Amino acid sequence: MPVRVIKKYPNRRLYDTRISSYITIEDVRQLIVEGEEFEVRDAKTGEDLTRCVLLQIISEHEQEGEPILSTQLLSQIIRFYGDSLQGFMGNYLERSMQMFLEQQQQFRQQMSGLIGQAPWTMLNQLTEKNLEMWKDFQNGLVGGMGRPAAPRAAPARDEKDEKDKSKA
Repeated sequence: MPVRVIKKYPNRRLYDTRISSYITIEDVRQLIVEGEEFEVRDAKTGEDLTRCVLLQIISEHEQEGEPILSTQLLSQIIRFYGDSLQGFMGNYLERSMQMFLEQQQQFRQQMSGLIGQAPWTMLNQLTEKNLEMWKDFQNGLVGGMGRPAAPRAAPARDEKDEKDKSKA
């Protein structure tokens, strides 16, 4: 199925070509929540306005209720525009979000499997997995910058191995 096209008119109205009807910015947000792929095009020029509309949705939601992006974070992001690391920052944010979503999904799966497990056992396992994912993520970032990733620490030996060595 082709990507859903939403046309944006000079009067700021949005027209969904799939359902042949005008929609609101909240309807567009709902499409995002539902995982629907779409693009927003200028009705006159055909220019891709998808990013502008997505930023508008973020801006409106940041002004309402509890914001996700602090003033400090927004300022730091703005400072990266024009910086030599601007491209790296976008990649870093995308990878961080992907890792966060994966951890969230794992956490939900583990919470659903909580029945029959001791809560501390489950939380310890989750913490260990998250730490391992974070290390892999950091190694990937460092490796992506042209530097070799730091070697992983060797796993700790158990007490029996230590006793055997001390006897020898």
